[in-house]
Amino acid sequence: MALLLVSPVIGIGAAWLWNNPPASPISFALFTSEPIVEQYDVTFSECGSGGRVTCVIDGDTIWLNGEKIRIADINTPEVSEPQCAQEAQLGAQATQRLIGLLNEGGFSLEAVDRDEDAYGRKLRVITRDGDSVGQRLVEEELAETWTGRRGSWC
Repeated sequence: MALLLVSPVIGIGAAWLWNNPPASPISFALFTSEPIVEQYDVTFSECGSGGRVTCVIDGDTIWLNGEKIRIADINTPEVSEPQCAQEAQLGAQATQRLIGLLNEGGFSLEAVDRDEDAYGRKLRVITRDGDSVGQRLVEEELAETWTGRRGSWC
């Protein structure tokens, strides 16, 4: 009899949680098969030579709350060691455009098949309203879709 009384309570509680998910994505992961998505709404600037907490390094790498993140679905021209003047110019444009896109409002970080790359950077796709921010850079010809190897910008 007690089991019959407890079961509806658990069912009602589960239904309430389903319709009112906890704020923490980790807690919510218990109730859905959706990938864990972290939400952010912060302001970015270009990284300087000092300490890096929340800033943009280049068109495909950022620092967010002290963690270095590589945008997993794109590759952009290099700014630190460009192979030609055109790559340097495109790299600077991609960097500034990424700053602008990130500062348009809240965004999400979505995990991919690997947590980190060989350099210890977190691999994430940045999305806003389900659309990839990186894909916007591809559409604007400031990035290429990541295929596992870099193309030439020269």
